[in-house]
This record gives sequence, C-alpha cells and structure tokens, in this order.
Amino acid sequence: MDKILRIDLCAEGGPKATVTDLGNYAGMGGRGMTSMVISQEVPADCHPLGPENKLVIAPGLMAGSAASTSGRISIGCKSPLTGGIKESNAGGQAGQVLARLGYAAIILEGQPQSDDLYTVFINKDGVKIKTANDLKGMLNYDLAEKVKAEYGDKVAMISVGPAGEMKMCAASIAITDREFRPTRHAGRGGVGAVMGVKRIKAIILDDSGCPTRQPKNSDKFKEANKLFVQGLKSHAVTGQGLPAFGTNVLTNIINEAGAYPTYNFKQGQFKDVAKISGETFAELEKTRGGNPTHGCHRGCAIQCSGIFVDKDGKYVTKQPEYETVWAHGGNCGINDPDAIARIDFMDDNIGVDTIEMGAAIGVAMDAGLVNFGDAEGAIRLLEEVGKGTPLGRILGNGTAATAKMFGIERAPVVKGQAMPAYDPRAVKGMGVTYATSPMGADHTAGYAVATNILKVGGDVNPLGIQGQIELSRNLQIATAALDATGYCLFIAFAILDQAETFNAMVESINGMYGLNMNGDDVVALGKKILSMERDFNKRAGFTAEDDRLPRFFKRESLAPHNVVFDIADKDLDAVFNW
Repeated sequence: MDKILRIDLCAEGGPKATVTDLGNYAGMGGRGMTSMVISQEVPADCHPLGPENKLVIAPGLMAGSAASTSGRISIGCKSPLTGGIKESNAGGQAGQVLARLGYAAIILEGQPQSDDLYTVFINKDGVKIKTANDLKGMLNYDLAEKVKAEYGDKVAMISVGPAGEMKMCAASIAITDREFRPTRHAGRGGVGAVMGVKRIKAIILDDSGCPTRQPKNSDKFKEANKLFVQGLKSHAVTGQGLPAFGTNVLTNIINEAGAYPTYNFKQGQFKDVAKISGETFAELEKTRGGNPTHGCHRGCAIQCSGIFVDKDGKYVTKQPEYETVWAHGGNCGINDPDAIARIDFMDDNIGVDTIEMGAAIGVAMDAGLVNFGDAEGAIRLLEEVGKGTPLGRILGNGTAATAKMFGIERAPVVKGQAMPAYDPRAVKGMGVTYATSPMGADHTAGYAVATNILKVGGDVNPLGIQGQIELSRNLQIATAALDATGYCLFIAFAILDQAETFNAMVESINGMYGLNMNGDDVVALGKKILSMERDFNKRAGFTAEDDRLPRFFKRESLAPHNVVFDIADKDLDAVFNW
C-alpha cells in the first residue's frame, strides 16, 4: 500500500482522479490514516456537508495480507452527527481488496457542481469514474444486484443507500461481504451523508490479478500469524462464544448484569430477553437452514457473523449484531426475532446505522408516536425514513434530533451520537468511554465491558467508581492503535487475556513491515491518534463540557441495582492526562 487515490469531485469537466505517494502519511493505516488526513486537511470549523470536508477510506496496515482477521476498513470525515472528527469502522471485503490494489487511502474531496451521481471503478489498470444517474435513490441490495450483473460477484463494493443521498445524519456506508451482500456497514456518525453529498453512489473494487501482500520477513510473519490464530481459537470468547452465537451472545450476559438498556434507557433488564438472545437466534438459524457461524470477510478466524433465514429457509439478512438486536429489540420493547431481522435488513437496505435508528425509534416511542413493543409500528417509522418524508427525515437525522423535535429529555447521546447497548450507570467504565471518546458515544472506542462484565484483562467492578478512568483510558489508547492495523476489535478478548497472543499480533506487524515494534510502540501509536482527534475537536469548538453524559443518568437511578452515573466531572477530565 504505497499510494493514495484522491478524487476531486469539483474538478472542471467532472470528477478527476489523481494518484499520489504517501508523503507524510507513510506508516499510517485505518483509523490512523483517516484521523491524520482529517486533522491535517479539513478545516475544523467547516460544515460537515460542505465542500471543505473530506471522506477518507483507508484499509488497515495489515489488510490485504495473509494476516488472520485483518480486513477491517476505516472511513473518516468531520461528522454531520457529532460535528467532530469521526472514524467509522466496518468489516466486509473492501479493506482486503483495496489493500491488494495498493491503495493506503481513497480521499474524496470537494463536491460536484451538478446533480449528477457517480460510480468509481478501480482495478489494477487504474480508475474509471462515470455518471450513474440511473442509480439515484436505489436501495443497497438492489444496487448490489445491478453491480453484480455488470462486474460479477468477485469484486467488492462500497456504497450508500437512499439515506446517504438524502444526507441524513444517521446514514451509513455499506460494504459488501463474501457473498456480495451489502451487510457490513460503517454506521456511526453519518459518514454516509458525506459520501452522499459528494455524489458518489458506489465504489467498485476489483483486485483480479493483484497478489496477496507479502511480508518483509516471511518467516517471522508466518510464525507470528500461526501463534496468533492459535490464541484466537483457544480463547473462550473468540474461539467458542462468538463463533457459536455471534455478538448477540452478550444479550443474556448484559441483561443478567442489569446493564441492558430497556424502553429508552428506563430499565436495566428486559423481561423478554430470552426471546431475542444469541442462543435463540442461533437455534432459529440452525433449525431453518441458516448458519450462525460465518466470516464477514475471507481470512477471519473468529467467524462471528451469520446468516438469518425465514421460516421457509429464505435469506433475510446477516445475523443481526448484538447492538442491532438491542437497539430494535429490548430498547424498543420488541421481542420478535423475525421482526428484528426484518428491521436489520431495512436498515442495511436504506443505509442507516442500526444503533442510531434503534435509539431514535426508542425516543419516538417515548414520545408516543408508537407504543413500546409495537414491531409493525417501528417498521412503519423506518419506512418513513426510506421515503424521506418529513417524519422520516427527523428520525433519519438521529436520536438527538428526534428528541429535540418531540420534546424528550431522555436522549441517550453524547456529542450528538446515540449510546449503544450498555447502560453507563451499570457499566461505569463504558460510561467513561461514552463521555470522553472523541467519537461521541461509542462502545468500540474503549470497550470496558470486557473487564467490567466479562472479566477479560482483569476485574473492575462495573458498579463502582474505582479504576474506571484508568480502564477507559487504557482501552481507548489500545483501541485507537488496533483500529490502525485492520485487525478486528474482537481480537482484544484474546490479546488482553493472553500475553503470547498479544506478542504474536505485534510480531506479525513486525514481520509484515520489517519493524521492531513492542508494546510501548503500540501505546505510543494509540496516544498519537487520540491526540490528533482531540486536537481537531478542540479546534471545532469542543470543550470539557462536551465530555459529559446527559444529566438524567446522574439523576435517575437504574433498576435492578438502583445506581446512577456518579463519576465526577474532574475525573472525566483526567482521562487524557498522560
């Protein structure tokens, strides 16, 4: 990956592609690349949907190689949802394919001067950009079928659905999986709206004739990768729980811990949780002829994805993720797996973040638009989003916008972004991450659940205040570095528990690039990325007051533990003191 593709959307005569070398961005990948480009090239005070914003698409440092579980891709911009810097992370095939094509990043710059819509096709011979007005308003699954008919199913695609074209702040960017289905999404922060305003409907990637990226030190790389895979396979979470039940294995666990946000964060447990658990979904899939064990991209050792089918064995959607099942399930009081799967498909097809939409619909239910538990009512609301009606545009612009329009104080957001599936009152390390991450409320930014609840990498009492600042700080640093590599976040379970697996991961990077990195270098990389992100947000106008949870979390106690979020503001302000 020795080049950057820049596409100038406002060039005279139409979009123009230019290939440059890495320059100052050498050594960066994934989130490191996206955050560095945004920090250095985007005016922090620009409008997120203005021409000064850029969209950066970057595979991780290990993508395109034989490194196991390394195909994650980062998409960055100034977020329309938060107003700050954003990196949204996805699986699927695009990261691997883009890396094999030799690109460390695609940077979309400016905006077209016309209303034309475009597609970009990239293969070993170069880049072709063409008008594609016949694709306007097309749903992601329909788009995939049309692209497959023209290019075959061995390519990868990055696309936006109608929500992105309508510039909704909850709009996602879809990435196709191994079966060329648009099931993997860079969902958070409204990155789809930025791609939409730049009038790029789809980027098609074809790595035919491009070999797997080769390591500088083959022997070191192969040995490290072998040990790394062994570590993933031997760990209870990455080797057993996730492959068997997917990420939704967490539903019963988090509910039992009293941290499962229910009815728009009113309760910590959902009475019908067993009906929507990972175990229930997996059993349904197996009974009907689906599959609870599936990799979202080739070369994944964990296989936490899955295929959900209906009662007749017909494909419905990928196995819904834990956060999706919570957002549209317990959060909305919905207990029907088939309804949740249908909503998941609709989210992917329209191109919206499942977390943001589930939280927005939960707020709409709190406002009385439909009742909690009304699955068909939730589906009708989502149909409004797809149509772009006035109500649909309110919901499609996210949880904070929905709460404001309907006069609801209980808006579970930080920096304008909806909280995921862990109540910060009962998992306080998660609350610290929500409050202080430069990305807004984001579970992946510093996944304290690992240690608070699952006791991976140590044991910090989820209900106490001791140790939560340090836990979140260390996890945010480690995650920022991990997001730069392209390795899946879920490897964290194994590398936190197994020193030899962490060392194998580091040695795989060393073998790939001919380096001599150690753990301290990983920490330094994470700190560098976070510092760039916080600096951008500061220039965008963020202050310490933005690193806070909504006040109702301090005021309203959460059953069954009857706890509030009681970590002091001064302690939150110390997270990034290193």
